[in-house]
Amino acid sequence: MKSPAARWAVNVLAITGAALMVWSGVIHLQLWSDGYRDISVIGPLFLIQGIGSIALAPILAAFRRAVLLAAGAALMAATAAGLLLSTGIGLFGFQESLAVPYAGSSLAVEFAGAAVLAAATAIVLAARPRSRPGRR
Repeated sequence: MKSPAARWAVNVLAITGAALMVWSGVIHLQLWSDGYRDISVIGPLFLIQGIGSIALAPILAAFRRAVLLAAGAALMAATAAGLLLSTGIGLFGFQESLAVPYAGSSLAVEFAGAAVLAAATAIVLAARPRSRPGRR
């Protein structure tokens, strides 16, 4: 990235997105610990989401590559979509409610994280130098 403003924006967005990923991971690990671990399929998914989010966040913040930022955005969006599916039609035989603890904050954190990381991805991709035909 050549532009200092673009570099600064990506740094801020990546760090913010990474913090939101950690927050989402902590919420899922807390819920897993509070009893979701006993729910078939959902329990292991909460554990994977919690550990995966916390593990990916520092890597994403440190390297700020488009593929990592996009993966973080996808993880956050998929996590929010999973919650919405489980409250609407059910997911893996489990029906959730938005009235349960952490549902609202989880959705806010995950949608914000997805948006922030998608914006960082877009800036990184837009700042890539274009290759010109015939030049090496």
